[in-house]
Amino acid sequence: MGFFNFFCFFIIIFHVFVATPIFSDSNNNEHTSSSISTKFLDLAKSPEVFDWMVGIRRKIHEYPELSYEEFKTSEVIRAELDKLGISYKHPVAETGVIGYIGTGEPPFVALRADIDGLPIQEMVEWEHKSKVPGKMHACGHDAHTAMVLGAAKILKQHEDQIKGTVVLVFQPAEEGGAGAKRVLESGVLDKVSAIFGLHVAPVRELPVGHVASKAGPLLAGTAMFDATIHGRGGHAAMPHFAIDPVLAASSAVVNLQQLVSREADPLDPQVLTVANFHADGAYNVIPDSVTFGGTIRALLPESIARLKERIHQVVTGQAAVHRCTAEVNFHEPSYPATINDDKLHEHFLEVAKKVVGNNNVHGMEPVTVSEDFSFYQEALPGYFFMLGMQSLTGEPLQSLHSPHFTVNEDALPYGAALHASLATTYLLNHDGANKVGGKYHDEL
Repeated sequence: MGFFNFFCFFIIIFHVFVATPIFSDSNNNEHTSSSISTKFLDLAKSPEVFDWMVGIRRKIHEYPELSYEEFKTSEVIRAELDKLGISYKHPVAETGVIGYIGTGEPPFVALRADIDGLPIQEMVEWEHKSKVPGKMHACGHDAHTAMVLGAAKILKQHEDQIKGTVVLVFQPAEEGGAGAKRVLESGVLDKVSAIFGLHVAPVRELPVGHVASKAGPLLAGTAMFDATIHGRGGHAAMPHFAIDPVLAASSAVVNLQQLVSREADPLDPQVLTVANFHADGAYNVIPDSVTFGGTIRALLPESIARLKERIHQVVTGQAAVHRCTAEVNFHEPSYPATINDDKLHEHFLEVAKKVVGNNNVHGMEPVTVSEDFSFYQEALPGYFFMLGMQSLTGEPLQSLHSPHFTVNEDALPYGAALHASLATTYLLNHDGANKVGGKYHDEL
């Protein structure tokens, strides 16, 4: 804990045990939000909160669970909420937990953490390595969960000063299971006016204490597809007696590559990747059928729709040219693009600059990875941002979904403080600025 010096520790002890109010009675909301942001970061860096978050993150890391199987993870979350005296609903979307801090009355603002792991064998040798063979928290969801719990711990200490209700969303199945969609369908967020989420970012350009995001499209929408081309099998020595689906499928895959390079607007980012190809014939046998599949990604819904239409046309057309038949199947649900609300972007910039400093808040270009946080943004105003983890003195961090991925735990206080600050300042400003997520005001 050398990172937290004695001076910082003294400040935290003063705030926590002398119980200095963090919500000023002043009518100056700008001054109030600045004071809140500074004190929340101090609290998050205190040994009481920091060590607690680290312990939770490591406990969850040791026992990763896949989508809709997060039973032990859910138990850990509920146990900590019980200790904090925070009420919650469970189960939501199978294994999810929804917590509540504040008045229980409008306005409602939500903080989201995804809780599932990945089917990856961890290759990092350390004391808290995954104890479950073939499963790993390789995307930082253990850290996301610890940071929302950290924000909850801070907010609970000052619950009587919260001007509304903070909703804690511990969501299952982000990794391909569309858990966010299931949470929405449960109705637990029907009265929520805005939702915030973050993702740890193991990139050189974003050190600990830095954040990045943008208004509008941030992450791509995506859809997965499978195609099967049927021919007629035969001996490789006599192809004229067969109808070769391998040739038809190969031609289809090559022609699919032209959908982006020749048909898409160069200023409209799109990606089409065929990532698997299976033909079950032996070396000297032409198979009866071939299956292949992959993903499409784009920032605009109309681009996803166009790619779906054209994939079907190209695959069935190339199959017909080669005397074969074909079917194309798109997996549901498709993930929409992650599109940040413009007014929440202004709110994020104001808050983040007070938490981490003006020079540590950065813009970014859209990225063609996908996130099911986008389902929330289809239903209500939402905002998603990247949290820096890179140490200025350490080795570069490995990428997300790598078996060598690690979390720099020094980033945890910044995520917890940002969560707490974004929620409380949103509630403070809500009555006077219903322009932030205001379309739900009348429903509340």
